[in-house]
Amino acid sequence: MKGLRGPGRQEDARTLRRLHLRTIFLTALSVFIVGTVISAAAPGFAVLLVGRIIQAIGTAVFVPLLMTTTIRLVPESRRGRIMALVTAVPAIAPALGPAISGLVLTFLPWRWLFILVLPLAVIALIAGAVKLRNITTPEKATLDALSLALSAIGFGALVLGLSLIGESASGHAPMPPLVPIAIGVVGVASFVLRQLSLSRKGDAFLDMRIFGSRRFVVPLLVMLFVALNGFGILLVLPLILTGSLGLSTLAIGLFLVPGGVVISVVSALGGRVYDRWGPLPLAIPGAVVWTASIWFLSTLDDTSSVGAYLAGYLFMTAAQAMMWAPMATLALSALRTELYPHGSAAFSTIQQLAGAAGGAILVSAYTIGAGAADAGDLSVAETVAAGQTAFMTAGVIAIAAVIGTLAIGRRPTPTEDQGATA
Repeated sequence: MKGLRGPGRQEDARTLRRLHLRTIFLTALSVFIVGTVISAAAPGFAVLLVGRIIQAIGTAVFVPLLMTTTIRLVPESRRGRIMALVTAVPAIAPALGPAISGLVLTFLPWRWLFILVLPLAVIALIAGAVKLRNITTPEKATLDALSLALSAIGFGALVLGLSLIGESASGHAPMPPLVPIAIGVVGVASFVLRQLSLSRKGDAFLDMRIFGSRRFVVPLLVMLFVALNGFGILLVLPLILTGSLGLSTLAIGLFLVPGGVVISVVSALGGRVYDRWGPLPLAIPGAVVWTASIWFLSTLDDTSSVGAYLAGYLFMTAAQAMMWAPMATLALSALRTELYPHGSAAFSTIQQLAGAAGGAILVSAYTIGAGAADAGDLSVAETVAAGQTAFMTAGVIAIAAVIGTLAIGRRPTPTEDQGATA
């Protein structure tokens, strides 16, 4: 679903400008509820897929909406703490989700995965209808269908091409990976050119001026590398734990739970550190520890204990939490107020697409490391080799994040915040 959310999140910039906050929230949550009902009642996979797509359409707007609202309402002196809360919630979900899903599926049919979510979504809808107030004035903004199409084709094809690399190595790819990658590059380039053209008319789908600010771009690039690894590792780590240590699905879910706790604690503390001292005391040590923990995981094998894997995983999640919120806060604080919707949409788009691409890259590395065998039927030795290859690939990506944090400057002052041209 990440690959589907990404292009939609660029449309969020236009949506956040064109509609009232309350309207956006209630509409998006209603769409999510409809998708949940369809998924719960689905008679087969096709209808279930439709329901999940509708859910993804509904949820795509929430992170940009949260970021934009936070940056608008919260004073600069408290943004670190509040943004830590905003970014921690979606970061915790991948750690807690497998455990909760495993417990549900152990005792209940799969439909309960959606049935249990439904009352929570309805309660949130009612609470939003009663409590939420509008804080923005809608602007006139038109939907550019060509931009939406180019975005979906370009980014979707890139993710597909990356996911086919591993299948190509095993001889199972339906087409050469370079074909969708080339289509994706052309699509993304066309999308950028289209936005530059629309910017001159003041009606860009995604205002490209945000990429003219170094204080926005550098944190964005760091988050690109963090997202590439963050979601990809959560895909390959369960494969390694199952194939090399023999852990069950439920055990793996429980293994991931402490990561959610660590993210919560570190994010809360990190937000206070950011508000007092800025991003540097968090970003640079976080990137170094994050990189070291990934390389440590690349050294483990079937003789290593569960505790060793857990220690590497917890250090990795703690360090990741030290970077996530500070990078988002620093990047968005560098933009002018009218560019907040575009900045938050770009940040969320990069996060989702990098997550999808990272999963494709690391799963491909896992498949290649297994000696081009079928990734679903590996011996213990093949699983160890596959896992080490995947983690070494992630380690190289992590080094890029370290370099990025070294290029981060001080956080902008409130005057600079309003004056950034982006």
